[in-house]
Amino acid sequence: MKKVLAITVIVLVVFVSCKKTEPVPEIAPNPPKAAEIAEPSGDQCFAFSNDSSNVELSFNVNSHQEVNGKLTYKLYQKDKNEGTLIGNMKGDTLIADYTFMSEGTSSVREVAFLKRENTFIEGYGDVAEANGKVIFKDKKKLKFDPKMVLTKVDCKPKVE
Repeated sequence: MKKVLAITVIVLVVFVSCKKTEPVPEIAPNPPKAAEIAEPSGDQCFAFSNDSSNVELSFNVNSHQEVNGKLTYKLYQKDKNEGTLIGNMKGDTLIADYTFMSEGTSSVREVAFLKRENTFIEGYGDVAEANGKVIFKDKKKLKFDPKMVLTKVDCKPKVE
């Protein structure tokens, strides 16, 4: 009887230990290339939209990989955030300061987007406050969540 019980326990342990769960794929940025200078690329526009939320990103990159543009969040059950983006392209990653108005208060936080083909994926990570703005604690540990992918769209004409 003890042998049957021992064999049954061993078989159950083998079945349980063989069961694998599929990890969520993590998207990692590529390291920046050394001193890469590209021609200015003109205005670029990207957007994400579903039934309840919208994100719009538009920017220009100069020959020194400096970025300036606009970023707007209209997320479900959250206040609308609209502001300016100033930063740099580092390889395939956009790191920028996002200055925006929310609930009548001006705020600054660091944002990161990973470029993949004709899309941008926003990065998230641990943050801290420094010099009046929210920054990432460690940019090397950013996670890029493929649930909200901003795809390339035609830029809206500027109204002057």
